Amino acid sequence: MPSVSSPPKLYGELASWFHLLSAPADYAEEAEFARNLLVQASSTPPRTLLELGSGGGNNASHLKVHFQMTLVDLSPGMLDLSRALNPECEHLVGDMRSLRLDRVFDAVFVHDAIMYMTTEDELRQAVETAFIHCKAGGAAVFMPDVVRENFVSLTTHGGHDGEGRGIRYIEWTFDSDPSDTTYTVDFAYLLREGNRPVRVVHDHHVFGLFLKEVWLQLLQDTGFNPNVVADPWGRLVFVCSRG
Repeated sequence: MPSVSSPPKLYGELASWFHLLSAPADYAEEAEFARNLLVQASSTPPRTLLELGSGGGNNASHLKVHFQMTLVDLSPGMLDLSRALNPECEHLVGDMRSLRLDRVFDAVFVHDAIMYMTTEDELRQAVETAFIHCKAGGAAVFMPDVVRENFVSLTTHGGHDGEGRGIRYIEWTFDSDPSDTTYTVDFAYLLREGNRPVRVVHDHHVFGLFLKEVWLQLLQDTGFNPNVVADPWGRLVFVCSRG
């Protein structure tokens, strides 16, 4: 997620709604795809896994069966959600750009939170954090939502119902300046609680957008041996081994 100084509402005041916006059950196939990539890229079967930008713990809810997991995120509210969902996992507040735990893991996983790296320097810092915490012979997987080559502006919608409340949202992805390294995602959340009138909240996110070759160069410069894999959902995934 983004810096502490200006987090989107989803990671602050609306954090408790996250699992209704994005349900853990919806992540089963994606988590299994990532698990296979991590196993295949590792020199020995990985046992410990560090997830950077773990959010509400949706991926971890599926991966924890296979790994001893340490989950790191900037948002205390998101970590609270994840602790309730994944009490057996270690949870730490931390920034993927600067985290230093003074220990290494068999594998490192970074899901879509990598999108909050909006400059090449920030992306390099996050990649370096992953490298520093990955053991020799280990693997790292980065799963950005998009790279520059496959970006399209679009509108989607969704949401789920929970106990006594529900959420519906419209998500508008737009790139107002193709010459820079960012694009925006605006959410309109409709929040229903009990019999109270539905309230509407706008939330603004700024994401990073980089060419595939920039990704590969940063990964190589850091010391990883990267490969690019297309996932079943049309995205490019960066799968790295550390020699």
